[in-house]
Amino acid sequence: MSSTSTRVALVTGGSRGIGAAIAERLARDGVSVAITYSASEHDARAVARRIEAIGSRALAIRADARDVDAVRKAVHTTVEQLGSLEILVNNAGILRTGVLQEFSLDDFDTLMSVNVRAVFVATREAAKFMKSGGRIINIGSITSEYLPIPGGAFYAASKGAVVGLTRGWARDLGAAGITVNSILPGRIDTDMTPATGPVAQRIRGSIALQRYGSPDEVASLAAFLAGPEGSFITGANLRVDGGASA
Repeated sequence: MSSTSTRVALVTGGSRGIGAAIAERLARDGVSVAITYSASEHDARAVARRIEAIGSRALAIRADARDVDAVRKAVHTTVEQLGSLEILVNNAGILRTGVLQEFSLDDFDTLMSVNVRAVFVATREAAKFMKSGGRIINIGSITSEYLPIPGGAFYAASKGAVVGLTRGWARDLGAAGITVNSILPGRIDTDMTPATGPVAQRIRGSIALQRYGSPDEVASLAAFLAGPEGSFITGANLRVDGGASA
């Protein structure tokens, strides 16, 4: 791919898992990609090197999703260093579980600041730079629609907010030619939800395809939504869950 791609993407939380897979897939489609990370600079630099090896420009930006100024600055840094911003993937997120009686207010505030507030901040800033043809892709979760076990209410609420924002922003930004969609992954084999261990074995039985998904399978849908084939899809919340919620 040419290193002078005309499209630029920002993938938050792009140093590992689903975010890294999306970043690398977009690079293979000729997109220059900035990623944010909060903990492992080593992992982020490794993703950036793989993007550059593909032939696209890469940028790794340290930005804790809990920090409003850092999220805002990440958007502006992407535009300043890569020249524009056509695609935003709101992928950064955390998983906190616990039943009502045990879930602390601090846990609640942290969960919402990362999974909801950071999505709002990044999208509001990115929309300032996007023109017609812009793409905003939010990574949600099937827990927003399907929650078969106790302890997931607050995580589900945070991802349910993303579903609502996706629909509303599709209306807000439609006249500008910007699409807004969300992907709702089910059980994907990542550090957050590994496909090994006794819990995974039990959960696998509830999935119609009887297996966990891969980050690349989520990335394929993100690439579709970011590309020309996804130009008339907006306000959609699309499941990638192997039939777990069927």
